Amino acid sequence: MAMKSARRRAAARTCEEAAAPHRNLAESPLAWLARRRDKDGQPMLADAEFDAGEKLRADFWFAQMTPRTTANWSLLLSGGGGGKGAPDIGPDIRDSVVAAKERVKRALAAVGPDLAGVLIDVCCHLKGLEASEKASGWPQRSGKIILQIALRQLARHYGMVPPAASETRDQPVRIRHWGASDYRPEIDGAG
Repeated sequence: MAMKSARRRAAARTCEEAAAPHRNLAESPLAWLARRRDKDGQPMLADAEFDAGEKLRADFWFAQMTPRTTANWSLLLSGGGGGKGAPDIGPDIRDSVVAAKERVKRALAAVGPDLAGVLIDVCCHLKGLEASEKASGWPQRSGKIILQIALRQLARHYGMVPPAASETRDQPVRIRHWGASDYRPEIDGAG
């Protein structure tokens, strides 16, 4: 529990105070929501929801699923671009990239196509909620609720929150009736 509180505090820091220089939490829409409170004073995002969004984002970036804006230099680094390249470390890197891509695909499939778009926009591409609402054609101020639902489903997929009550039933639903324990219905004509 203390680790989750530490993550929330880290998300609340500005970019000057951030301990990890590899990402700017001040520009993350998830960090912005994690700092906000609802009308009852509760955080807008639970720790598990924030962690699930950050895990999806990390896998998305590691899988190199972001659009490229420059040339692809990976062949030169992996030794595939010629005899004078670096030692061949490419297969190990490529395997972990493929594994991260599969994790992203499974996570998005678990939340469903309706919620996957908002997760990609907000968590992975760092778009604001307003931009995601406009792109999806949703009413204003509905993005927070839809994002919370999507993050809760994502956290459930990652095992960060318990499954819903309907998912935990392994036994079929038992049909009950109001008759006595020795009650037997009568069939017409057999009696």
